[in-house]
Amino acid sequence: MKVSVVVPLYNKAPWVKRSLDSLAAQTFRDFEVIVVDDGSTDGSGDVVAAYPDRRIRLVRQDNAGPGAARNRGIAEAKGELLAFLDADDEWLPNFLDENVRALEVAGPAVAAVVCGYVEYPSGHSRERLWRRRGVREEIFCARPDESPARLVHLLAYMNPWATVVRAPVLHRHGGFFGRERCLYGEDAFLWLKVLLNERVRFTLAPRVRFHTEASSLSRNLRRARPIEPFLKYPEELESACPGELRPLLRQVLSIRASKTACMLAYWGQWKEASTLLARYRVRPGDRHLLQPWALAANVAATPLGALAGRTLRGALKAFTPAPPLTHSPPPARRSTVPAPAAAPSAPTVSAVAAKEGTAGPERMVAAAAESRVSPPAG
Repeated sequence: MKVSVVVPLYNKAPWVKRSLDSLAAQTFRDFEVIVVDDGSTDGSGDVVAAYPDRRIRLVRQDNAGPGAARNRGIAEAKGELLAFLDADDEWLPNFLDENVRALEVAGPAVAAVVCGYVEYPSGHSRERLWRRRGVREEIFCARPDESPARLVHLLAYMNPWATVVRAPVLHRHGGFFGRERCLYGEDAFLWLKVLLNERVRFTLAPRVRFHTEASSLSRNLRRARPIEPFLKYPEELESACPGELRPLLRQVLSIRASKTACMLAYWGQWKEASTLLARYRVRPGDRHLLQPWALAANVAATPLGALAGRTLRGALKAFTPAPPLTHSPPPARRSTVPAPAAAPSAPTVSAVAAKEGTAGPERMVAAAAESRVSPPAG
């Protein structure tokens, strides 16, 4: 078996068939599919069980989170390579064909290949954005002089549903973060280890349809998101990091701590933000010490930052359209006056933005810093 595809599934009954259809349409044929039903309550598993493709195997377990579900699939897998598709997304028909070929051409020294995507339902490509952030066609190998900001962006770009990886690499680095029913950053905990220890082939060619309309991470945020596992348990990353790259890792974690501190302060948790910053305080001489996100985080992690966050939340709430009516309104009288333009939709955050730490308030910091701190493309 060449490839094992793992699909973590939790309450995606309306969309999982779409994902399975994209797997059945792959031009590359030597693969199996392991769908791990992570305690769904909406009949998602039954949709998979009824799907007419013998390559698809359904495994059921009690709800434990996406990291644990992917790890269960890894344990069940028989393939030389592993790929992961979320149950509401789609691969283009050439996803496996092109990515498997890219790994074969790169050779056994390259651990994984990561490709691009198009957001749906908008149909927008994010290639120009990622190029501005330093993602390019390359075989990446971390060096001590690597830009920590660029490594943060590469980590954000490396999504499970856009990655094909050699199975021994995942076993060597312990798989996804699967403890505590983790719902946020469980993949970045693994991919950061991979980026610090392995060679990874990056391409911007779009081979995934990333759907935001079905993802819980694409909905409006109502409260502070959890702190990423790699910020809660940095010692596990440090122990897996080559000694010469530990200063780089420290700066990467400090950047992410700064962005997460902005998020906490936005939701009024400025004391937690201050504690997080103190834990990841950069040393004099670290390259991002005076970057806009670091300066913004130090202001945000104060009572003044919490006050600004509360003010901003109130302003956003005032401009957020009311939810649609749940009953049918009475028929409108005909009028010759043109109807007003539709109100803009409520602000949302994609799963990619959330993973990078540019969701909600963090996005504001990143946008302010974008033109000054992003590494040049090419």
